[in-house]
Amino acid sequence: MNGVLAAGGSMSMVSIILVYVVIIGGMWFLLMRPQKKEQKRIQAMLSTMEVGDTVLTTSGFYGVIIDITDDDVIVEFGNNKNCRIPMQKAAIAQLEKPSAE
Repeated sequence: MNGVLAAGGSMSMVSIILVYVVIIGGMWFLLMRPQKKEQKRIQAMLSTMEVGDTVLTTSGFYGVIIDITDDDVIVEFGNNKNCRIPMQKAAIAQLEKPSAE
C-alpha cells in the first residue's frame, strides 16, 4: 500500500511542477515578450534618425533634428532659431520622416 501512495505522490509533484512551468511560460509570453518587441521597435526607430526628421519628445514637444551625436541629439523647437535644445536619444518618443514634396 505504501508503494502505491509513494507513486501517486510523485505524480502529484510532477504535475505541480508542470503547472508552475506553464504559468511562468504564460507570464513570460504575456509580459516580457511584448516589452522586448517594443524595445526593438524603439531601437530601430532611433537608428534611422537623420538630420531634418521631425520628432515628438517624451515631454510632448515637436521639433526638428539639427544635429546627431552618439548618445545625444540637438532638436530645434518652433520657428525660433534660438530654441535649440540638446537631449538624449532616449527622450525621442516618435519619429516622422519629412515627406518628399
